[in-house]
Amino acid sequence: MSDRIILTGMRFFGYHGAIPEENRLGQEFRVDVEMTAHLRAAGQSDDLEKTIDYSKVYTIAKEVAEGPAVKLIETVAERIAGRILERFPVQEVVVRVHKPSAPIPGIFDCVTVEIRRRRAQP
Repeated sequence: MSDRIILTGMRFFGYHGAIPEENRLGQEFRVDVEMTAHLRAAGQSDDLEKTIDYSKVYTIAKEVAEGPAVKLIETVAERIAGRILERFPVQEVVVRVHKPSAPIPGIFDCVTVEIRRRRAQP
């Protein structure tokens, strides 16, 4: 299946990080989500109930990214992916969490974690 819904560049302010200053000061996080799902029925019917409501996916990403602080962006990505798989009929979800202000002494655009999770087969 190649049908996908993709949300890119969602921006949130959170307090995630392994260093106490990150938890105290906070920083911007960017999140991308790609979902693989059957979209033919939605496209043919023009019915929102037959697709993935991406405004609700945005809300999930926001709740996790702006929610309680965790040490790792891997945890942020895992929580977003898990909630999407629980709530929507997607076969696979890819979540990228970008941390542009990671505490690394050097010049770089950002640190990114990407995870891919598939729905468990019955």
